[in-house]
Amino acid sequence: MTTAVETLALVPGTVVLDETVGARGPWSGILRAGDVITIVDLHGNQAVDTLFYAADDHDVRYSAAATVAAQRNLFLAAGSVLRSDDGAALVTLVADEVGGHDTVGGACSQESNTLRYGHHTRHQHACVENFLIEGAKWGLGKRDLVSNVNFFMNVPVDADGTLGIVDGLSAPGKRLALRAEIDTLVLVSNCPQINNPCNGFDPTEVRMVVTRPEEA
Repeated sequence: MTTAVETLALVPGTVVLDETVGARGPWSGILRAGDVITIVDLHGNQAVDTLFYAADDHDVRYSAAATVAAQRNLFLAAGSVLRSDDGAALVTLVADEVGGHDTVGGACSQESNTLRYGHHTRHQHACVENFLIEGAKWGLGKRDLVSNVNFFMNVPVDADGTLGIVDGLSAPGKRLALRAEIDTLVLVSNCPQINNPCNGFDPTEVRMVVTRPEEA
């Protein structure tokens, strides 16, 4: 009988991990080559800031510039390949129920919150802090943080290059799936931002389901 978690996975296979990431919280894990992670936006309109590193060499890491240049598109959708600086494939977005995922909006920080929204936000937890907390488990520090992907986040770009952060395109239960092309460390900040609409001003949980297809 198919279980609920197996139904959630966009790519079938043996379920090797099923975890819920709390609202505002960090998460990390290693995907073995061929593994597929399905990220489920449980309540809708949640931004999931994500970084990727080769599991055995953290100097090999996601490059927004290389990814955008290779696909000639700022936004990620099914078929997008996320690449490192040298153009090597780290993960592929193999299935996607939302589309338009952001590559340029970056991660919020306590400093940027203060600059954008006022000094009264200085105490608020932010994505950079999540990345540092979770990355420390893998020997990563601030110098290892690069421009990240913002899954489910809607960042339109005007003709003059102006960026906006507006209400998301996702909805409760919407999913995407990423296949690891090499052993890959995935670092996540389940964005805690409450000063702009990226989370509908209400950060919520997401779910991570990793499957291992039989052919892998």
